[in-house]
Amino acid sequence: MPPEQAVFHWDAPGLQAGVDEAGRGPLAGPVVAAAVILDDLHPIRGLDDSKKLSAVRREVLYEQIMAKALCCSVGQASVQEIDTLNILQATLLAMQRAVQGLRLRPVKVLVDGNRLPRLPMLAEAIVGGDALVPAISAASIVAKVTRDRWCEQYHQQYPQYGFAAHKGYGTAEHLAALQAHGACPEHRRSFSPVARVMVNEERG
Repeated sequence: MPPEQAVFHWDAPGLQAGVDEAGRGPLAGPVVAAAVILDDLHPIRGLDDSKKLSAVRREVLYEQIMAKALCCSVGQASVQEIDTLNILQATLLAMQRAVQGLRLRPVKVLVDGNRLPRLPMLAEAIVGGDALVPAISAASIVAKVTRDRWCEQYHQQYPQYGFAAHKGYGTAEHLAALQAHGACPEHRRSFSPVARVMVNEERG
């Protein structure tokens, strides 16, 4: 008889969740994380890093993920939490909330990047995981679509900033709008372009 293969605890069988975030770099809005457990019996074709996909393709895949995944959860950290904690800690908090919101408990969580949130189960950080691991790709798409929809919603409330176009990133148009109109409640005060505008307003 062949010798029995050792089973290592970190490769325990069971459900694995992929986790990724969207919105670390923008000057406004929450940072959004998603956790997704895919169903091996209902594979989704075309999953990839959300940044490599068109907005239309992301929307199509988002709907497929929602329909076919075993479960999916979104967690956010608010602008106030970003300004209080810093963007890294707020991102990890959003990831933690996403995993906690899963209807099914995974035995292991695979996280895009090189930092892990505090979790009660095994977890592994994978640099470039959003292009390598389908569950992380799915999470990146869900997080990106969710945040982009937030930007479109807030564009209706604050059209002068152009959130629907630049999604909160520090484009020339966004910086010009900040100079012209000052910061709105959804701008991150701890980010230097916004902080500079706030200082100038106080001096003025």
